[in-house]
Amino acid sequence: MSDLLQTLQWRYATKKMDPAKKVAKEKIDRILEAVRLTASSSGLQQYEMFVVTNPGLREQIKAQVTDASHLLVFAAWDNYTPERINAMFDLVNDERGFKNEGWEAYRQQLLSTYPQRDAQTNFEHAARQAYIGLGSALIAAAEEKVDATPMEGFDPAKVDEILKLRERGLRSVILLPIGYRAEEGDWLVNLKKVRRPLSQFVTELA
Repeated sequence: MSDLLQTLQWRYATKKMDPAKKVAKEKIDRILEAVRLTASSSGLQQYEMFVVTNPGLREQIKAQVTDASHLLVFAAWDNYTPERINAMFDLVNDERGFKNEGWEAYRQQLLSTYPQRDAQTNFEHAARQAYIGLGSALIAAAEEKVDATPMEGFDPAKVDEILKLRERGLRSVILLPIGYRAEEGDWLVNLKKVRRPLSQFVTELA
């Protein structure tokens, strides 16, 4: 754990990346696998990952991300449907090789709840699951000594259009450029990491 904490001390929201330095595929694969293994509500994995390396697409999305080695896009379900819920429950049954009565009852509970809600409420819930995955991606990237900077300051509708996400029943939630910090030009790189002290951050209720 001490190594992990030192790694988290090392990471920061990189403001300038070196376009000449590319992240090895195996590192990207491990970061994506960490996201895939992340917890999600009811185990539904309500979002998908897009890895954008195409320079033209990245230029359309945002010029700021073009210096990164890879651009990860977290795209959440635009709605909950019976088909999506059933697909995940069926996958669990297939992988485990049996059906569980309690699990099947839980399936029916979700089917009677989620699809009846409005699409925006369901999207917002799915988007929150994507943020859980983002946390895993940031930690995994730090473990790989790869820089990663979450970005919310983009036009989701534009990204959806560029990547044709709506046609897949998805909406972009957050961007994560991944690469290596530039040796010069990043005003934040040598500044001390500042967080509230633990006494102001954690309240223990014994």
